[in-house]
Amino acid sequence: MADDKTRNGEFWALALERAHLGVWDWDIKSGACYYSPTWSKMLGYDEGELADAADLWLQLTHPDDRERAKASGDRHIAGLTSSIETELRLRHKDGHWVWVLDRGGIVERDENGQPLRLMGVQTDITRQKEAEAALEQVNVRFRLALAASGTGIWHHDIGTHKSYWDARTREIFGLVADTDEVTADLWHTYLHPDDKEATERAHQVPLGSDTVIASQYRIVKRDGEIRHVESLVRFIAAGSAGQILGTVRDITEDKTRAQELAYAANHDALTGLLNRAAFDRLLADHIATARRLPLAVFYVDLDYFKALNDYAGHAAGDLALKGVAAGIVGSLPPSAHAARLGGDEFALLVPNCDQLRAERLAAAILAAVRDADLGAAATSRRLAASVGIAFVADHNTTVADALACADDACYAAKAAGRNRFAVFSPETASGSGGLNAARLAADLVDAMEDGRLKLFGQQIHLLGKPWQESRHVEVLARLIGRNGRMIPPGEFIPVAERFGLASRLDRWIIRTALSLHGPAMRSGAISLGFNLSAQTLSDPQLWDFVDAAIAGTGAPHSGIGFEITETAAVTNFDAAEQFVRKARERRCRVSLDDFGAGMSSFEYLRRFPVDAIKIDGSFIEHIAQSRFDREIVLAITSIARSLGCSVVAEKIEQQTALDMLRDMGVDSGQGFLLHRPEPLEAIVSRATAQAVLPKRRRA
Repeated sequence: MADDKTRNGEFWALALERAHLGVWDWDIKSGACYYSPTWSKMLGYDEGELADAADLWLQLTHPDDRERAKASGDRHIAGLTSSIETELRLRHKDGHWVWVLDRGGIVERDENGQPLRLMGVQTDITRQKEAEAALEQVNVRFRLALAASGTGIWHHDIGTHKSYWDARTREIFGLVADTDEVTADLWHTYLHPDDKEATERAHQVPLGSDTVIASQYRIVKRDGEIRHVESLVRFIAAGSAGQILGTVRDITEDKTRAQELAYAANHDALTGLLNRAAFDRLLADHIATARRLPLAVFYVDLDYFKALNDYAGHAAGDLALKGVAAGIVGSLPPSAHAARLGGDEFALLVPNCDQLRAERLAAAILAAVRDADLGAAATSRRLAASVGIAFVADHNTTVADALACADDACYAAKAAGRNRFAVFSPETASGSGGLNAARLAADLVDAMEDGRLKLFGQQIHLLGKPWQESRHVEVLARLIGRNGRMIPPGEFIPVAERFGLASRLDRWIIRTALSLHGPAMRSGAISLGFNLSAQTLSDPQLWDFVDAAIAGTGAPHSGIGFEITETAAVTNFDAAEQFVRKARERRCRVSLDDFGAGMSSFEYLRRFPVDAIKIDGSFIEHIAQSRFDREIVLAITSIARSLGCSVVAEKIEQQTALDMLRDMGVDSGQGFLLHRPEPLEAIVSRATAQAVLPKRRRA
């Protein structure tokens, strides 16, 4: 062994200090092991502070590293390795672990070649190990993200002309192989013939560019299956000429879902025909671009469908609509297009169609409806249809006008006895004051903005009690024509439904009423009820709108009621059921309107947990003279009482009808009746004054 003077020379001490190296020197024969001061300092100890023990390093080694460290020295002493090199952890003075790289070897042997002395150095590599651990965490997260996203990675070495696909890339392409390396031209053999040229061009990344290029294309797997993939590609400066690095992800399911969503956005879910919005776009495109005019627009309205639906139920009604749709499509030429506008109404577009051909098609459509497979909905009375035909001969014709003319002709066919068709002419135009349906629809939209749409209300009275004990009002709308004449609801509401404006009208009524009278509702002076159309019930954003309107006006949920008509429920049974559930969750009142008018009324009552039943007025207006009507009203009242529902009666024109209701046992806690409509503002004003007056008297 070297003497202490050599070992502790200032030169070597300074070198070890600057290099942060700890030196060990082991005399195998005596077992003594020397540790340099820099070694002790690396572990937080001062020179001489550590006990002089031959196995000191082993005592300070992490238990998990001891066997590996000893094995490294044993293999070298046995001549199996040229040097000692291992990584291990040593315990620092303050208790934490220091990672070191231990390197050394035999420096002295006896005359027989047996090792006598070993020397080595240990370097603190803690920061390096921490960086490696952090990098491994990043890599783990990266690999996890790749696994979760289903993304594969590939690269192509430009200099060596070699390509490499990872396991996920090989899986996406259906390639069975044990190695990442693949032939350079393999990828090209998978490309779909229709996408090949564009895809290869997209993957020609400019050398030296750092731009990421995205592309989507189809591949054909070896078994013939076609898959959609998405690839991101960029140039990486590496090696002599660089690499093309890319990712690949199978997006077949995404493409399928997108196609399904696109189909659903344009087609009626029940019949598979175009929906209203898609038909409007298609009709507009044909009007603008058709090389040959005229083109024919058909409006088809089923006759007797409500009776069939009442008899067999809404599920059977759905099957009947499917059968009718199939029959209509089967009677049309390949160039024609069919749509379901909603409920039992359909629209057809036939390009390059003159009147003779249109009339033949209308006759075929009528026959198809009569002969349609109705399944479980079949009755002794078959379905029929009223068909209106309008011709578009001018590229400036609007979609609304074209449909309105066909709709007017359909009205004419119904008025003539149904189960027939009519061709539009000015003489068949319907509407108020010379307006046809389309112009009336447009006027309704304008009226929402220019103040001609007015809110009215009907007070709902407890039977035999003053209105102050109920304070509930049914909100109505009245349209003032541009000539100042009041247009009845029976004219503009059907037009709103046919032109897809019913939901917009309902929203206007709800928003306006709550905005104007939210404070009165908040004070308890009044509660308001709103009628909902079938289109409104089908609106998936309806409750988002209602909740926002309530939040913006402060009107309480408990002061709001909604009425669902039987017609709306027939058309949208599932939507109505879901609406009632959400309304009850919010403590809004729900009433079932027109009760008893159809055979399905009791089915709705069983499915919908409503607060009130409004008996159809046809059973009330002649109750004093008709024993049948009295029995119906008595049965409905009895059922309502057993269910804990209130009963609302309308069309009470005479005192005798009111007395008859009392004689039938309809009490004030259950029975309500409607008064004639009047401006809503006047009703709310009186209610507010009546609510404030008692407070002043008490004060």
